[in-house]
Amino acid sequence: MTARIDRLVTAGVFSLDGGSWDVENNVWIVGDDTEAIVIDAAHDASAIETALGGRTLRAIVCTHAHNDHIDAAPALADATSAPILLHPDDLPLWKQTHPDRAPDGELSDGRTLTVGGVELTVLHTPGHAPGAVCLYAPELATVFTGDTLFQGGPGATGRSFSHFPTIIDSIRDRLLSLPPETVVRTGHGDGTTIGEEAPRLAEWIQRGH
Repeated sequence: MTARIDRLVTAGVFSLDGGSWDVENNVWIVGDDTEAIVIDAAHDASAIETALGGRTLRAIVCTHAHNDHIDAAPALADATSAPILLHPDDLPLWKQTHPDRAPDGELSDGRTLTVGGVELTVLHTPGHAPGAVCLYAPELATVFTGDTLFQGGPGATGRSFSHFPTIIDSIRDRLLSLPPETVVRTGHGDGTTIGEEAPRLAEWIQRGH
């Protein structure tokens, strides 16, 4: 069976630093006909469970712990018995949303997750959040970037726990070194490729200062 990538768009509210915004999130499901992982369980656990279509859920992977990316994670874990995985540097953000429910395991830089015969490598890419990670699947020519890299530039760094020079370093050192044909699957909105975004690095830096 061939591994595939399914995209589900869910809607909800992002809240941080006293503000709230209506958002739509990309939920990525990677796997084959029997097993899958979910990248960012956003807003609607039942919709995600339906999209799994009866497949065994091996893990719920959090690219970072802003509430709009993790709000449905505990309910989905309860429904499927899948572990929630998060980089430990994002535990302070996680606790803002789920103070009484800890993640089940840690995502560390270089860790590999295997599902449907495909390996995904964890890349620690802080900046948007301290524990932000991306997941690189070379066999699928894809990197899942959460809110680290979007079509047209880096994720936001204007709120607490974020830092613009750090996200630029993460993108330059960890993402733009990937093959240019690598498809970038983002936490919100449309995707892009590494090759499309790489030439814009100097422009991002100039805008950020």
